[in-house]
Amino acid sequence: MIDAQLRYSLRLYPNGPQQAALARAFGCARVVFNDALRIRKDAHEVGKPYPKIGDLSKQVITEAKKAQRQSVRFTANARWSITAGGDLRLPKIGEVRVKWSRALPSTPATATVLKDAAGRYF
Repeated sequence: MIDAQLRYSLRLYPNGPQQAALARAFGCARVVFNDALRIRKDAHEVGKPYPKIGDLSKQVITEAKKAQRQSVRFTANARWSITAGGDLRLPKIGEVRVKWSRALPSTPATATVLKDAAGRYF
């Protein structure tokens, strides 16, 4: 039997200081590192030389800006939690207000915070 992994999208409402902390977290996320690693791996697989660090950095950052992809994932090791009041407690961010559209069937393994191009948080 295969366990199904479900993804729920819930709206978050961080306050001003929390938005600033999330912006720092987005900048530190490993997403950019993983994208750069993928580009290097792809080049290696087709026999091309590795891109120079400066070129790689420009390419990855440019692509990230085009995609408006700002996200940070919190795993169980990060000790995030859902408070009794229904807020999402994130390390170094605090308790972020959540609009719950449904009850979760179980405690999620990870929590990923996304900011879309319109400035909304999910």
